[in-house]
Amino acid sequence: MSIPVIYHPLYSAPLPSSHRFPMAKFRLLRELLLSRDLIRENQIHQPLSVSRLDLERIHQRSYHQAFSSDNLTRPEQRRIGLPATKPLVQRTWLAVGGTLLTARLALKHGVASHLAGGTHHAHPGFGSGFCIFNDCAVAARVLLDQGDVEQLMLLDLDVHQGDGSAACFADEARVFTLSVHAASNFPLRKVSSDVDIPMEDGTSDHDYLQTIGDRLPELLDKVQPNLVIYNAGVDPHRDDRLGRLCLSDQGLLMRDHLVLDACLRRNIPVATVIGGGYDELSPLVKRHALVFRAALEQARLHGL
Repeated sequence: MSIPVIYHPLYSAPLPSSHRFPMAKFRLLRELLLSRDLIRENQIHQPLSVSRLDLERIHQRSYHQAFSSDNLTRPEQRRIGLPATKPLVQRTWLAVGGTLLTARLALKHGVASHLAGGTHHAHPGFGSGFCIFNDCAVAARVLLDQGDVEQLMLLDLDVHQGDGSAACFADEARVFTLSVHAASNFPLRKVSSDVDIPMEDGTSDHDYLQTIGDRLPELLDKVQPNLVIYNAGVDPHRDDRLGRLCLSDQGLLMRDHLVLDACLRRNIPVATVIGGGYDELSPLVKRHALVFRAALEQARLHGL
């Protein structure tokens, strides 16, 4: 039993050692999943960079050209928080292509998992909070425009509100945006999703899981998406440096099982992306591995 997994060796672009974004996590996650026999080399799919045409379904040409040529203003660069080096530009275009490939493989196989993605703070004309291009938004728009789906759900369980995704689809009824996040966390100015569920600081496993368990099934039944793109950010964890919630490793795993089971029992394909997480690399990478474990187990349970 295996599910498609999407990864590119260039995802871990070099950053200064003092930088707080854990760029090495993508490479280390692949190594961990292989060492634990959660995945095998022959199920790893390597993406191509997203095409300019597809990227421009969401992002303004003036913005992506300024970023890719390192011509953003200083305030624009600070808002993103990442340097526009050639390796980082390359990995940014590749990661968007990776989420698009993940979505297409999920439609074919029922579940597919990306070892990156979830850059949900990127708006059409600017990046923010370590997010340059909005990979999930681009993937959703491409699938809609090409007629592969008629309705999608962007399910965002990163600890930070998915403001960029909400902005991208504020006037698009075919994309339902659902964000469950820490109420008092970044971004300061939220953009209204179709449904936002803000959680109080310190919310722990029981209340968090109960909230999702109560709301997600009814919303899936209401929206009836052809695909769910699931941002499985691990920054709701109690030890996360940039989170304000209090989930445990077991709570995150139960969350991922809950999401995948709710979708698959309704025959809704799921594409997972790893989203945010900020901690020492070893525990962080283990947390990101949880969604792959859940995806494998749920695929087996549902006969995929």
